[in-house]
Amino acid sequence: MCANPTPPQTAPAPQVVLRAEALAKVYRTGPVEVHALRGVDLALHQGELVVLLGASGSGKSTLLNILGGLDRPTSGQVWFGGQDLTHLSDAGLTRYRRDNVGFVFQFYNLVPSLTARENVGLVTEIAANPMPAEEALGWVGLTARMDHFPAELSGGEQQRVAIARAIAKRPGLLLCDEPTGALDSKTGITVLEALVRVNRELGASTVLITHNAAIQAIADRVITMADGRISGDTRNAHPVAPSKVSW
Repeated sequence: MCANPTPPQTAPAPQVVLRAEALAKVYRTGPVEVHALRGVDLALHQGELVVLLGASGSGKSTLLNILGGLDRPTSGQVWFGGQDLTHLSDAGLTRYRRDNVGFVFQFYNLVPSLTARENVGLVTEIAANPMPAEEALGWVGLTARMDHFPAELSGGEQQRVAIARAIAKRPGLLLCDEPTGALDSKTGITVLEALVRVNRELGASTVLITHNAAIQAIADRVITMADGRISGDTRNAHPVAPSKVSW
């Protein structure tokens, strides 16, 4: 009698690290209401790289700020792991950002009077389990430039210092708002390469906002927003290397 065939093995589903349900955000100025988010549901999985696309005013930055604990929704809920962020105190949200979230913005926000090493060191002084500033700068290819001041660095190098500063706390979540928006295409590709390396090798779940549709090719998943809602959510079967992106 033939033995029963062994059923095919399936890979376990990736862990959900962040989940949002029915997020709404309304800004009020006198009698005027602006609905920035209109019932957004989202799950972000362990180690994935998500590109968030949409026109200006579509709600991308508002969503990112709420996920990162920089803002609160008008209604809806957000969980990081098993922690409900929606009802945390201001001090609780500060701890969440400090311990779990790295931010990279379009403008680098470096302290001009501090070297690259010292700028990254600002984070390592407050994080619970930081990597040395020198190690973080090595991850983004700036070992030889760590004792230079921002004015002595190119725009792309300054952005990579900002990435090093974000990853030095070993965040589980890396949130990037137009990180290549102020850069030319060649420099932007260098910055994207640093972000992809951090995502793949350090395992930080990464959300990258951009208005540049070409960048979606590097993502595991592409989420499109319009009018405060998610209008599309697709997976890339074969993400490409940043060097293959042109804009």
